[in-house]
Amino acid sequence: MADAQSPDLRGSPPERVRDALRDGDPFPGGRGFAGLLRDPPDREGPVLVRDVLGRQPLFVERGAADPATARDPTAPAAWSFDRTDLADPKPVPGGSLASSAGTERVWSLPGEGPVDSESGQAAVDEALDGALGALDAGGLGGLETEADGDDLAVAFSGGVDSGVVAAAVPDAPCYVAGFEGCHDIEAAREAAASMDLDLRVVEITHDDLVRAVREVAAATGRRNPMDLAIAVPLYLAAEAAAADGFRRLAVGQGADELFGGYSKVADPVGDDRVAAETVRGARTETVRTLPEQLERDVLALRASGAEPVAPLLDDRIVASALALPGELLAIDGERKIALRRAATGRVPEPVRTADKKAVQYGTYVSRELDRLARRAGFKRRMDDHVGRYLDALLSE
Repeated sequence: MADAQSPDLRGSPPERVRDALRDGDPFPGGRGFAGLLRDPPDREGPVLVRDVLGRQPLFVERGAADPATARDPTAPAAWSFDRTDLADPKPVPGGSLASSAGTERVWSLPGEGPVDSESGQAAVDEALDGALGALDAGGLGGLETEADGDDLAVAFSGGVDSGVVAAAVPDAPCYVAGFEGCHDIEAAREAAASMDLDLRVVEITHDDLVRAVREVAAATGRRNPMDLAIAVPLYLAAEAAAADGFRRLAVGQGADELFGGYSKVADPVGDDRVAAETVRGARTETVRTLPEQLERDVLALRASGAEPVAPLLDDRIVASALALPGELLAIDGERKIALRRAATGRVPEPVRTADKKAVQYGTYVSRELDRLARRAGFKRRMDDHVGRYLDALLSE
């Protein structure tokens, strides 16, 4: 039987979130939640909640006296899943509860030490089976919910993250966006051919880039070059999928953060991008960046007309990844070790072992933003020349 969901609570049914709040359980099952929880345990009146990784965006009106009770249809809304609904939106932090008493952190990442390598790998294998099996069955958000598999597409770049997602739904079309000749399109073509997938390529033009920058900035509130260069190709791929009739887009988000996919995690000592000096510590730092990143990505995808589905952010996968020892995260130049091992037999060997470029570089979006900035007179000798160009563009 399907769990019932409230229209004011996304991602999980109210009963599950109440149990998580009562027990302090950061991973109660599913792929995150956010919204209004009525009748919370040990509290008076409704509260707003957002899961520990911020997988569902949630905003309150800055300065609202009690956003959790301001859903009277005759009164101005004081909270929303969409920041554009509010005059002065402020994100509810991941893992937090908001009410008239203020914001309170109620869920945190577990702090237990690592498990041994054998059991850690087995747990990842099992979690991946469960999360991707639910995706194949049409499950939404880890709930036992019926869904039409024909409405699902996959964002695909040819790496192990999107590869294992696409392999779980081989009949779903895959979309990749980028400028002509870019790494991501070439990698996606090779991987799709080896996996016999239906790949649909969205070749970005400068006109597309300028339009998407404006639309993503409006939806997300982000105006800086890094956020826009990351979100724009995802937005354009999702827009194409939505135009083809696909209401949901499966993405590989979270794998790099959870499984140690960054160079700063593989070699943290002396890297000023992280404070930690161990692989596990540096990985935890990257996981803590997810609420802000996912807010950007989810809002951009929703603005395109497609609802994101992120199976690699399933609670089962998150919990198993956080328990991994450092040697199953990154060592000797190899990254995402446990995930790549779990991908054995799921994807072809070149996909399993592929190096992936950051999306802003692999799609050439950062390069072309730089080119547009210079054409507009913002030369590289200027501080933050691309940022200045974007400020001017978005002020038009």
